[in-house]
Amino acid sequence: MSPTFLYTLEVILNGLMAGVMYALVALGFVLIFKASGIFNYAQGVMALFAALTLVGIQQGQVPFAHLINAVFGTEVRDFGWTVPTLLAILLALGVMVLFAWAVNALVLRHLVNQAPIILFMATIGLAYFMEGLGDLMWGSDLKTLDVGLPSGGSFWLEDVTRGWAAEGADYYGMYIDLLDVWATVIAVALVAALMLFSQYTRTGRALRAVADDHQAALSVGISLRVIWVIVWSIAGFVALVAGIMWGAKLGVQFSLSLIALKALPVLMLGGFTSIPGAIVGGLIIGVGEKLFEFSVGPLIGGATENWFAYVLALLFLVFRPQGLFGERIIERV
Repeated sequence: MSPTFLYTLEVILNGLMAGVMYALVALGFVLIFKASGIFNYAQGVMALFAALTLVGIQQGQVPFAHLINAVFGTEVRDFGWTVPTLLAILLALGVMVLFAWAVNALVLRHLVNQAPIILFMATIGLAYFMEGLGDLMWGSDLKTLDVGLPSGGSFWLEDVTRGWAAEGADYYGMYIDLLDVWATVIAVALVAALMLFSQYTRTGRALRAVADDHQAALSVGISLRVIWVIVWSIAGFVALVAGIMWGAKLGVQFSLSLIALKALPVLMLGGFTSIPGAIVGGLIIGVGEKLFEFSVGPLIGGATENWFAYVLALLFLVFRPQGLFGERIIERV
């Protein structure tokens, strides 16, 4: 095989893995939008807050240490212990579930039957509140997240693929980051679990009933408040997984919240109400931006990954605004 073909294959594989990571973030948007009709602007900040909380718990950091030191003149930083990774993940998940309950009790409960724009604005305020709270609790410095996942290239894969090139070709093997591979496997497992939960459990069927018709769901005894707590808890769990994967790859920093911006084109392609759409949209964006950068980027100065997804989403908005799997909404006026 020619080196050009092998390089293209490597780009496609890396694009597929990046697409699964984008889809993982988009899932949080889809889950909340389907069940409550709320576009949750805070989903990216939820991933950041979950990752910050996980690192803080792992390292035994004292919450609000900077604030305590400023008020009382102390110099406390940590408790002097570390927490095992699995236990830290469970504790961070508990924090996200508590957050879901608080959002429902303090925000959503008071905004029932309000216009969608009001709910959207509430999530914008929630995003900035969580970002400030995360800064106060855990600090704004860059943190390293280590959950035991391997990282770096696979020497075995490089050795194997080096032999695929034609004899004498200048090709050194395929580079695939092991962290991306593990992240892809975990994301695929999570997506499969969510789809099975939605299709085959009583709670999942209740979620789909609420998504289809709130009033009909209420008429058969389904509590919207309970469903919203469950949905936000699941979205918090998805945000925690996304925060772990992206935090382990890029470090836990406040720019991590911007990964939500890359999820928007994914939603526009796949549709705001479809879990399979989020997956397919993520794969299209991931592969598309990598291939475009590889083939066209050198001709126009590079850095096309920063804008390719948004241009592609704009084209979809023009010709198919509901996305590939979204439902066409017809309103009579």
